[in-house]
Amino acid sequence: MPDEPQPAELQPMPDDQHATAERYRRFSALEARGASPLYERLTAGVAADPEVLALLGELPPDKRQPNLLLAAARYVTGTPSGYDDFRDALFDHRDAIVATMLARRTQTNEPARCTALYPLLAALPQPLALLEVGASAGLCLLPDRYAYSYGDHVTGATDSPLRLRCQVEGSPPPRFARPGPITVAWRAGIDLNPLDVTDPDDVRWLRTLVWPEQQDRLRRLETAIELARQDPPPVVRGDLNDRLGELASQAPPHATLVVYHTAVLYYVSGEGKAAFEEQIGRLGCHRISQETESVLPHVAARLPRRPPADTLMYVLALDGRPKAFSAMHGGRLVWCSP
Repeated sequence: MPDEPQPAELQPMPDDQHATAERYRRFSALEARGASPLYERLTAGVAADPEVLALLGELPPDKRQPNLLLAAARYVTGTPSGYDDFRDALFDHRDAIVATMLARRTQTNEPARCTALYPLLAALPQPLALLEVGASAGLCLLPDRYAYSYGDHVTGATDSPLRLRCQVEGSPPPRFARPGPITVAWRAGIDLNPLDVTDPDDVRWLRTLVWPEQQDRLRRLETAIELARQDPPPVVRGDLNDRLGELASQAPPHATLVVYHTAVLYYVSGEGKAAFEEQIGRLGCHRISQETESVLPHVAARLPRRPPADTLMYVLALDGRPKAFSAMHGGRLVWCSP
């Protein structure tokens, strides 16, 4: 006699669904917890929901990220009140949400990430030529237009309407301890799908990528967009490996070329990462990376200590040498030095 069919929640989950479920559980526990109670609940719900996991399994692997699903659902249907509301909206507007996920990317452009970049940039010979890979709308290409507070030390463009505050833990190396002003002679970015700060639809997507309860982040974003609109930084469309050499050749020779990237190489294949490393070596430039520990093993191997266990943080590195751990949305630096 054949076995009776089991309820969906009791049926074995395909391997790719297990991987997706774990991804959402990890997001809930390490990224959303303490930062967005709503996203913590929604992603924990997705991790335990076979039907939603099956929907995600129909998408390409790079389109299953929690941030993308959450932002696409809010972009189409607004912010849900809880998991049941989110789930109903997801299936009621399935086609529109999936279309948004396929058309868009998680191009979070958080200006507060510049709080990690700034001390390293200030320690390099000035003026600077800045080249950001995965630049989104280019808001992190404007570190010289923001003010910064590191405890009692205020620096940067101190009269800027946007002041970025950073919680500092540990002892920074002396060259990074009290950063002075920076001078930018040239700047440019690369992105597969650049966002335009003058385009209302692109700006709406940028706003939707900010997590629901984080009104301070939203205000920062809107102030940075207004600053960027005064003189938008150039961001060219294309693959990082296809455009890097061409764009770097346009930097003025008297400036210190710095290539930097935040949460970008996670989306690049192993071959693509190897090609990028090779190009960086040929350029002979400085490089600042903010990536999670697993993305750049050769950087992680040099860590003198483990990252904080309470949340997921980037490893901030200069020229392949880790200097600090940085918060995913900026505003916290944990220096690696003993």
